[in-house]
Amino acid sequence: MATVAVREAEAADWPAWHRMWRANCAHFRASLSAAENEELWRRIIDPDNPVGALVCGGPGAEDAVVGFAHYVLHPHTFSSQMVCYLEDLWVEPSARGAGVGRRLIDALLARGRDRGWRRIYWHTEADNAAARALYGRVAQLTDYVRYDIALP
Repeated sequence: MATVAVREAEAADWPAWHRMWRANCAHFRASLSAAENEELWRRIIDPDNPVGALVCGGPGAEDAVVGFAHYVLHPHTFSSQMVCYLEDLWVEPSARGAGVGRRLIDALLARGRDRGWRRIYWHTEADNAAARALYGRVAQLTDYVRYDIALP
């Protein structure tokens, strides 16, 4: 794959993003309504919302969007700097192994350094070997254990 730009998602990216988002949701056996998908997209393209997305690729068939990274900025109790949670990272199956995931993470790291964030963090499933191979090259595995309580 030729070097493809990583940039902030734009309104025109909706068709490619939506197709990839549905594939991501199916992978995780998550079912979201059309209204929930549209609300997420609204938040992503709203520059005043703490939810954002980077995409890898561009307009046109030669430079099609082939991946995204959803992130959420939030305050941190131990610092006045913002913290970034990388919530979703998706690369089209046909583009995997070509460095797209790494480019998305590197672009988010550059953004964080430029904007003075304290850190970027994320979670993944213990058995997600392909993702963990990448994550182990770019980040430090911590000893933190996550607990969840689903709220009705």
